[in-house]
Amino acid sequence: MINHDRLFKELITTFFREFIQLFFPQVAAYLEPEPLEFLDKEVFTDITAGDTYETDIIVKAKFQGQETFFLIHIENQSYYQEHFEQRMFRYFARLSEKYGLPVYPIALLSFDYPQTPQPQSYQVTFPGQIILQFNYQVIQLNRLNWRDFLQQQNPVATALMAKMKMDKNERRQVKLECLRLLVTLRLDRARMRLISGFIDTYIRLNAEEQELFRAELATIEPSQQEGIMQIVTSWMEEGIEQGLQQGLQQGLQQGLQQGLQQGLQQEANLILRLLSRRIGVVSPELILRIRSLSVIELENLGEALLDFSTPADLENWLLRLSNNSAE
Repeated sequence: MINHDRLFKELITTFFREFIQLFFPQVAAYLEPEPLEFLDKEVFTDITAGDTYETDIIVKAKFQGQETFFLIHIENQSYYQEHFEQRMFRYFARLSEKYGLPVYPIALLSFDYPQTPQPQSYQVTFPGQIILQFNYQVIQLNRLNWRDFLQQQNPVATALMAKMKMDKNERRQVKLECLRLLVTLRLDRARMRLISGFIDTYIRLNAEEQELFRAELATIEPSQQEGIMQIVTSWMEEGIEQGLQQGLQQGLQQGLQQGLQQGLQQEANLILRLLSRRIGVVSPELILRIRSLSVIELENLGEALLDFSTPADLENWLLRLSNNSAE
C-alpha cells in the first residue's frame, strides 16, 4: 500500500518555499523566507460522525518586513470525500482559535477521480442571507495539464507532474520529462532521491511502456541521458535490495537470485538499447558479453558508451575490462 500522506508531506516540507512559489506567488511575495516553523500536527475529533482527523502540514510564517505571524495550513487529500469543504472550515476555525493567528488554508487534492471541479468554499446560508462564507485555495492535480509545467525549474513541479492529468499513452513520456527536469535541477543526492522516488511511485511502467521509455531515452541529449541513467540505475539497485529483503523472508537464495537477475536484465536491456543508438547493430557475441557483466561493470559501461562512435570502441572497452580483471 502506498502511504500517500507520508509521500506528499515529505515532498512539501522539504520544498515548502518552492511549493508556495509555484502555486501561490502572491503569498511568496509577502512571505518572509526565515524563519519558518513547522508545527506539530493537530488532532480533531468529529463528534457527530465519530471520526478523528489529523491536520497534514501547519507552518508558522512571518509577514515580510513585519513582526506579525500567520499560519499556512496545507491539507493533502488522496481520496475523494463528500463534505470535505466542511472539514477544511473546521480545521480553519480550530487553528484560528488555538493560535490566534490568521490562517491561509490550502487543499491539495491528489486523487485520480473524480475529475470534476471540487468546491473551494463552505457556506452557511439562510433564505436571503449568507451567514458564513469560508474560502480556501484548491490545487486539484487531476485537472492540471502536465505540459503546462514543463518549463518550470521547480522540484515540486517536477514531482507533481506525475500526478497531473495525462492520457494513458503519455505515461512513459511524462516520466521521461519528469526525470529530464530533475537532472537539470542539480539537487543534492538526498533531495534528488526523494523526487525520483515520488515519480517512480506514481508512474510505474509496464513492459511495453518500458521499451518505449528506453527508446525515447536514447534520443535525448547525452548529458541528460547519463543523469537519467544514474537515476534508473539507483531504482534498479533499490529493486535488488528489496528483492534481497523479500528473499530473507521467503527464502534467502531465491530472493537474491530473483532480485539480481531482474535488476541486471533491466540494466543490460537499457544499455543495449543505448548502444544500438550510438554505434549501430551490436553482434550477438558482444550482447552475451554485456549480459554477463556485473552491476558495477554495467554502470561503468553506461557512462563510457556516451563516448562511443563505432563498434570497435565497444570491443576495445570490453577488452580493457577483461585485461584489468585478469590482472
